[in-house]
Parts: sequence; C-alpha cells; structure tokens
Amino acid sequence: MPKLPQVSGNDVVGLLQHLGYEVIRQRGSHIRLRKITSLGEHNITVSAHKVLAKGTLNDILTKVSLWNNISKRELIDRLR
Repeated sequence: MPKLPQVSGNDVVGLLQHLGYEVIRQRGSHIRLRKITSLGEHNITVSAHKVLAKGTLNDILTKVSLWNNISKRELIDRLR
C-alpha cells in the first residue's frame, strides 16, 4: 500500500465529486456528501481542514472504496 499523501479536505471533496458524490450541506468545517449506489445511499462527512489527519483520510478512503468497488490504491493515486 502506498503512503497516504497530505491533502486538504477540499481535495478529498473534489475527488468524491468526480466519483459522483454531491455536496448536500456544510456546517462549520464539515462537508456532507451523498451518492446513490447499487448498494444503497452512501453519506460521508469530510472535514474542510487544510490538511486531513492520516487516520481520517484512511477511514474516508476505506469507506469510499467499499461503496464504489474501487481499490484504495487507485483512490490514493487519484489524490496525487
């Protein structure tokens, strides 16, 4: 598994929008996104910080990869 890059919350939101997620609301520094998939409705919250913590980024990428049948490695490559 490649190392996780240092990215901002807005970078992750851009990736998720490219994958078909839509921003449904923002409250403070938290951005809520939604996507309807074959498995159902997937909601995810991303912090709009300048740099996301590695654990937070890892958790977001893990959940997105499971819901979208995309490898985590491919998501990491798209963030670079």
